Amino acid sequence: MTSNPPSSGPGTAASPGPATPAAGTSATAMSAAESPPSGPAAARAGGLSSVDQVAELADQLSSCADQLHERIMREIRSYQGGPVPEKVQATMRKLLDDEILLRQRANGLYADAATVIVKGLGKPQSHLMALTADAAEKIRKIGLIGEVTTLVAGLLAFAGAVGTGQPAPILLALDKIAKQIRIIEAIAPPKPPTAAA
Repeated sequence: MTSNPPSSGPGTAASPGPATPAAGTSATAMSAAESPPSGPAAARAGGLSSVDQVAELADQLSSCADQLHERIMREIRSYQGGPVPEKVQATMRKLLDDEILLRQRANGLYADAATVIVKGLGKPQSHLMALTADAAEKIRKIGLIGEVTTLVAGLLAFAGAVGTGQPAPILLALDKIAKQIRIIEAIAPPKPPTAAA
Protein backbone atom coordinates (compact mmCIF):
# COMPACT_ATOMS: atom_id res chain seq x y z
CA MET A 1 0.00 0.00 0.00
CA THR A 2 1.41 3.36 -1.01
CA SER A 3 0.49 6.90 -0.08
CA ASN A 4 1.40 10.37 -1.09
CA PRO A 5 3.48 12.46 1.33
CA PRO A 6 1.52 15.06 3.26
CA SER A 7 1.21 18.44 1.65
CA SER A 8 1.10 21.66 3.55
CA GLY A 9 -1.45 24.36 2.92
CA PRO A 10 -0.69 27.99 2.16
CA GLY A 11 0.63 30.02 5.09
CA THR A 12 -1.41 32.76 6.67
CA ALA A 13 -0.38 36.27 7.57
CA ALA A 14 0.21 36.74 11.27
CA SER A 15 -0.04 40.53 11.22
CA PRO A 16 -3.29 42.15 12.27
CA GLY A 17 -3.36 44.31 9.12
CA PRO A 18 -5.89 44.01 6.30
CA ALA A 19 -6.31 40.57 4.75
CA THR A 20 -4.68 40.09 1.38
CA PRO A 21 -6.14 37.84 -1.30
CA ALA A 22 -4.94 34.26 -0.99
CA ALA A 23 -4.15 32.14 -3.98
CA GLY A 24 -7.39 31.20 -5.72
CA THR A 25 -9.34 34.04 -4.08
CA SER A 26 -10.54 36.67 -6.53
CA ALA A 27 -10.42 40.39 -5.82
CA THR A 28 -14.21 40.47 -6.30
CA ALA A 29 -14.70 37.85 -3.60
CA MET A 30 -12.38 39.76 -1.29
CA SER A 31 -14.19 43.04 -1.81
CA ALA A 32 -17.50 41.29 -1.10
CA ALA A 33 -16.27 40.26 2.33
CA GLU A 34 -16.71 42.74 5.13
CA SER A 35 -13.67 44.00 7.01
CA PRO A 36 -12.95 42.02 10.17
CA PRO A 37 -14.64 43.58 13.21
CA SER A 38 -12.49 45.11 15.90
CA GLY A 39 -12.80 45.78 19.62
CA PRO A 40 -15.96 44.59 21.41
CA ALA A 41 -17.63 43.79 18.08
CA ALA A 42 -14.90 41.23 17.33
CA ALA A 43 -15.50 39.53 20.66
CA ARG A 44 -19.22 39.23 19.91
CA ALA A 45 -18.62 37.97 16.38
CA GLY A 46 -16.68 34.95 17.59
CA GLY A 47 -14.42 32.76 15.52
CA LEU A 48 -14.28 32.48 11.72
CA SER A 49 -15.42 36.09 11.39
CA SER A 50 -12.60 37.12 9.02
CA VAL A 51 -10.71 35.72 6.03
CA ASP A 52 -7.58 35.35 8.18
CA GLN A 53 -9.44 33.32 10.80
CA VAL A 54 -10.90 30.96 8.19
CA ALA A 55 -7.42 30.48 6.69
CA GLU A 56 -6.00 29.90 10.18
CA LEU A 57 -8.49 27.09 10.71
CA ALA A 58 -7.63 25.65 7.28
CA ASP A 59 -3.98 25.57 8.42
CA GLN A 60 -5.01 23.67 11.54
CA LEU A 61 -7.05 21.14 9.56
CA SER A 62 -4.05 20.60 7.26
CA SER A 63 -1.98 19.95 10.39
CA CYS A 64 -4.55 17.36 11.50
CA ALA A 65 -4.18 15.68 8.10
CA ASP A 66 -0.39 15.65 8.58
CA GLN A 67 -0.77 13.99 11.97
CA LEU A 68 -3.16 11.46 10.47
CA HIS A 69 -0.68 10.60 7.72
CA GLU A 70 2.10 10.09 10.26
CA ARG A 71 -0.16 7.90 12.39
CA ILE A 72 -1.12 5.73 9.41
CA MET A 73 2.51 5.25 8.42
CA ARG A 74 3.50 4.43 12.02
CA GLU A 75 0.72 1.85 12.23
CA ILE A 76 1.86 0.17 9.00
CA ARG A 77 5.53 0.21 10.05
CA SER A 78 4.62 -1.47 13.34
CA TYR A 79 4.26 -4.75 11.40
CA GLN A 80 7.97 -4.50 10.47
CA GLY A 81 7.44 -5.61 6.88
CA GLY A 82 5.33 -8.60 7.88
CA PRO A 83 1.78 -9.25 6.71
CA VAL A 84 -0.77 -6.67 7.82
CA PRO A 85 -4.10 -8.21 8.90
CA GLU A 86 -6.91 -7.67 6.40
CA LYS A 87 -9.00 -5.75 8.93
CA VAL A 88 -6.12 -3.37 9.66
CA GLN A 89 -5.50 -2.89 5.93
CA ALA A 90 -9.14 -1.93 5.45
CA THR A 91 -8.93 0.58 8.30
CA MET A 92 -5.72 2.10 6.90
CA ARG A 93 -7.27 2.46 3.43
CA LYS A 94 -10.28 4.22 4.96
CA LEU A 95 -8.01 6.56 6.94
CA LEU A 96 -5.92 7.34 3.84
CA ASP A 97 -9.13 8.26 2.01
CA ASP A 98 -10.13 10.43 5.00
CA GLU A 99 -6.73 12.12 4.96
CA ILE A 100 -7.17 13.08 1.30
CA LEU A 101 -10.70 14.35 1.97
CA LEU A 102 -9.56 16.39 4.98
CA ARG A 103 -6.87 18.05 2.85
CA GLN A 104 -9.42 18.78 0.12
CA ARG A 105 -11.75 20.44 2.61
CA ALA A 106 -8.91 22.47 4.11
CA ASN A 107 -7.88 23.59 0.62
CA GLY A 108 -11.50 24.50 -0.12
CA LEU A 109 -11.51 26.76 2.95
CA TYR A 110 -8.35 28.51 1.72
CA ALA A 111 -9.95 29.12 -1.67
CA ASP A 112 -13.37 30.15 -0.35
CA ALA A 113 -12.33 31.96 2.83
CA ALA A 114 -14.05 35.19 1.79
CA THR A 115 -17.38 33.48 1.16
CA VAL A 116 -17.53 31.27 4.26
CA ILE A 117 -17.00 33.99 6.87
CA VAL A 118 -19.33 33.17 9.76
CA LYS A 119 -21.32 35.86 11.53
CA GLY A 120 -22.19 35.43 15.18
CA LEU A 121 -20.66 31.99 15.79
CA GLY A 122 -20.60 32.63 19.52
CA LYS A 123 -17.35 30.70 20.03
CA PRO A 124 -13.99 32.50 20.08
CA GLN A 125 -11.37 31.63 17.47
CA SER A 126 -9.09 30.43 20.26
CA HIS A 127 -11.66 27.76 21.18
CA LEU A 128 -11.76 26.40 17.62
CA MET A 129 -7.97 26.35 17.38
CA ALA A 130 -7.52 24.68 20.77
CA LEU A 131 -10.11 21.99 20.00
CA THR A 132 -8.65 21.12 16.59
CA ALA A 133 -5.10 21.15 18.04
CA ASP A 134 -6.27 18.75 20.74
CA ALA A 135 -7.81 16.52 18.05
CA ALA A 136 -4.49 16.49 16.14
CA GLU A 137 -2.65 15.51 19.33
CA LYS A 138 -5.14 12.70 20.04
CA ILE A 139 -4.71 11.37 16.48
CA ARG A 140 -0.96 11.25 17.09
CA LYS A 141 -1.07 9.58 20.52
CA ILE A 142 -4.32 7.62 20.75
CA GLY A 143 -3.88 3.92 21.44
CA LEU A 144 -6.89 2.48 19.59
CA ILE A 145 -6.88 3.02 15.83
CA GLY A 146 -10.68 2.70 15.79
CA GLU A 147 -10.94 5.84 17.91
CA VAL A 148 -8.78 7.66 15.36
CA THR A 149 -11.34 6.76 12.69
CA THR A 150 -14.19 8.22 14.76
CA LEU A 151 -12.30 11.41 15.59
CA VAL A 152 -11.28 11.97 11.97
CA ALA A 153 -14.92 11.54 10.92
CA GLY A 154 -15.78 14.33 13.36
CA LEU A 155 -13.10 16.60 11.88
CA LEU A 156 -14.41 15.93 8.37
CA ALA A 157 -17.93 16.81 9.48
CA PHE A 158 -16.61 19.99 11.10
CA ALA A 159 -14.67 21.03 7.98
CA GLY A 160 -17.77 20.45 5.87
CA ALA A 161 -19.91 22.46 8.29
CA VAL A 162 -17.46 25.39 8.18
CA GLY A 163 -17.82 25.36 4.40
CA THR A 164 -21.52 26.19 4.78
CA GLY A 165 -20.75 29.40 6.68
CA GLN A 166 -23.71 28.66 8.97
CA PRO A 167 -23.23 28.74 12.78
CA ALA A 168 -25.70 25.94 13.69
CA PRO A 169 -24.01 23.01 11.88
CA ILE A 170 -20.57 24.31 12.90
CA LEU A 171 -21.51 24.38 16.58
CA LEU A 172 -23.07 20.91 16.32
CA ALA A 173 -19.89 19.51 14.73
CA LEU A 174 -17.72 21.21 17.38
CA ASP A 175 -19.81 19.65 20.12
CA LYS A 176 -19.40 16.18 18.58
CA ILE A 177 -15.61 16.60 18.39
CA ALA A 178 -15.48 17.76 22.01
CA LYS A 179 -17.55 14.74 23.12
CA GLN A 180 -15.33 12.35 21.17
CA ILE A 181 -12.22 13.84 22.77
CA ARG A 182 -13.79 13.39 26.23
CA ILE A 183 -14.55 9.73 25.41
CA ILE A 184 -10.97 9.17 24.25
CA GLU A 185 -9.62 10.74 27.42
CA ALA A 186 -11.93 8.59 29.55
CA ILE A 187 -10.71 5.32 28.01
CA ALA A 188 -7.03 6.32 27.94
CA PRO A 189 -4.83 4.38 30.38
CA PRO A 190 -4.04 6.35 33.55
CA LYS A 191 -0.75 8.23 33.57
CA PRO A 192 1.88 6.85 35.96
CA PRO A 193 2.37 9.00 39.07
CA THR A 194 5.24 11.46 38.90
CA ALA A 195 7.96 11.40 41.52
CA ALA A 196 7.63 13.98 44.25
CA ALA A 197 10.03 16.89 43.97
